[in-house]
Amino acid sequence: MKAKKVKNLMITLSDYATVADTENLAGAIRALKQSNAEKQLNHKHRALLVYDADHHVIGKLGIREILKALEPKYRQFAGTEQAGSVSLSHFGFNQEFLSSLVDKYSLWHESMDTLVAKAAKTPVKDIMYTPSKGEYVHIDAPVSEAVHQFIIGCHQSLLVVEKKRVVGILRLADLFDIVCDIMA
Repeated sequence: MKAKKVKNLMITLSDYATVADTENLAGAIRALKQSNAEKQLNHKHRALLVYDADHHVIGKLGIREILKALEPKYRQFAGTEQAGSVSLSHFGFNQEFLSSLVDKYSLWHESMDTLVAKAAKTPVKDIMYTPSKGEYVHIDAPVSEAVHQFIIGCHQSLLVVEKKRVVGILRLADLFDIVCDIMA
């Protein structure tokens, strides 16, 4: 595995679901569904890469961001912007306390249909996740370096860069498949 390089395992941008930062959430969901229908990958895409007007990847839109967009009041909570951030339960808060936040902040007081309809109009740039420095890996890096980043950073994917430009994505699930295949 040490000899394998990230470029041998990554999914190129042309094979991954992408969306413009100017698109709304409904358009992003359509792009995600279309990409999953067209591509024959081991795992369906669960996120989209977001690009700007110059076609540079500037963010991710994953399950967490999509669900969080349903209830805009989640933006009031500090620290919830980062994917992979530690949950409040890790700080000793119990389920009762976490549930009390729903009442305190009047979360989820509208029907799911109403929340979904409102979220569908939200621009992707308002809800996307901006990756941190630790979520990028060079195309020629050994897979062992990527594994280290996955484990230490608790990431589900890493953006693959070449010459300071994102050229693909390396997903934890795909890496896991490789490990299982080697063991079996």
